[in-house]
Amino acid sequence: MVKAPLNSVNKMLMHEDFGRLLLRLTIGGLMMFHGLHKLFGGIDGIAGMLIEKGLPGFIAYGVLIGEVVCPILIILGILTRPSALVLAFTMAVAWLMVDVSATVELDKTGAWAIESVVYYFVGGIALAFLGAGRYSVVSADWR
Repeated sequence: MVKAPLNSVNKMLMHEDFGRLLLRLTIGGLMMFHGLHKLFGGIDGIAGMLIEKGLPGFIAYGVLIGEVVCPILIILGILTRPSALVLAFTMAVAWLMVDVSATVELDKTGAWAIESVVYYFVGGIALAFLGAGRYSVVSADWR
């Protein structure tokens, strides 16, 4: 009785390449807002955090690769897997830079304090495993 409707729904939604496109647009598009904010507003805050932790401030420019360049490549479906891994690495570094103790905290609305970092990290890892799919700018060899 339930099997036929479920099979119909499954058949209707069986579009993996469209799902990959939606994931690329979401992860890449939303991350790009963070990167553009740093691109136009400056990376001084990040450079300051790096210096505070004893690291050279110029490393902060790497955030522009992870939050601007890689999201653009992900959206377009160009070098998706390596770009997604760089994005995930950027989020791992962000987690370490902000405050690891926030891992066991909730924010004032009750959400996990590092929710957005985890969202982008897991999204990047998922894209690294899935690849760009058929709806991308370049051929399958470079996705």
